[in-house]
Amino acid sequence: MNKLIKLTFIGLFSLLFSPQAVAQQAKYKCMLQMTNYDGLEAYVVVSLIDPKGNYEKTLYVMGPDKQWYNGFKEWNKTFAKKKENLNGITGASIAAGDRSITTFSIDESKINKGYKLRFESAVEDNNYYVQDVEIALTTEEITKKTEGKGFIRYVKLNKI
Repeated sequence: MNKLIKLTFIGLFSLLFSPQAVAQQAKYKCMLQMTNYDGLEAYVVVSLIDPKGNYEKTLYVMGPDKQWYNGFKEWNKTFAKKKENLNGITGASIAAGDRSITTFSIDESKINKGYKLRFESAVEDNNYYVQDVEIALTTEEITKKTEGKGFIRYVKLNKI
């Protein structure tokens, strides 16, 4: 009986202090500035991309109506399979020329390991930019101002 209690304690201890359990989440404030494009408000998806280029996690979605998520063709392929819970990580879409400030968490164990943040943007009856902005998750790059290639003018992250 004493041995069973010890094994149970060791098992619980290892679960509580496993690398995943003690992973540090760092909060980042994200300032996103849009270009002055013509068209409706943009939807933007912020994803964590693994070193092989695969989607690992959705960090934030700017755009509340799920019916338009299929416009993000690449992201939606993974999202539709994973059935990821987006509650608490969605916000308003963003208009041309506007600025948005949001906050999301990034697992610090992903820094300097080949991961990226990808910002995809789409506007109804307009273009879809799979890699509008990509930011390498390195200590040097993560807080630099990064220019966009589509509807996003630039993104700037600050650790809070």
